[in-house]
Amino acid sequence: MADAIKVLLVDDHQVVRRGLRTFLEVQDDIEVVGEAADGAEGVALAGELAPDVILMDVKMPGMDGVDALRRLRELEHPARVLVVTSFTEQRTVVPALRAGAAGYVYKDIDPDALAGAIRSVHAGHVLLQAEVAGALLSQEDAGPGTGRAGALTEREREVLGLIADGRANREIARALVLSEKTVKTHVSNILMKLDLADRTQAALWAVRHGVSG
Repeated sequence: MADAIKVLLVDDHQVVRRGLRTFLEVQDDIEVVGEAADGAEGVALAGELAPDVILMDVKMPGMDGVDALRRLRELEHPARVLVVTSFTEQRTVVPALRAGAAGYVYKDIDPDALAGAIRSVHAGHVLLQAEVAGALLSQEDAGPGTGRAGALTEREREVLGLIADGRANREIARALVLSEKTVKTHVSNILMKLDLADRTQAALWAVRHGVSG
């Protein structure tokens, strides 16, 4: 399984981890490389195992998911984090996404849809269920993204619109007939100009301000 997506499970409930592992282990392209019972253990294992994707709960004893997300971003090669939780409140959803989660789904998600979600965030997509995106878009505080759309070039707006559509850099490069390296440069410039931390925030900023691909 040399090309399999390496997944780390971080959840304080053993029965949840066991259920996730049982399902994921039958997927030909997904390999569960480890399990952690809290955020601190998850961060430590992420540094040791270098997973591609981390499935992580938000509410855990000790270091919770939001703090763990902030710590994970400090790693040399941070994994993409897909939050899998039963909590739907805005006070839980919004901090997790602002801390860098690549996606947010609920624990009652269909198993096949979860496998698809793992593949999607691994490919560089931003994955939000409709009500989760709505929770973020309803936030009216200034927060991240205080930059102005007018600071973006026409090409950067095109790239931003495609990010909002959930496109990975390779797909954006193909759509705009650019090199992937050039797309990465545009993405970096967009984040800097709009004072955003990551692609998730960029996608939500684009939706909020009507920038589409």
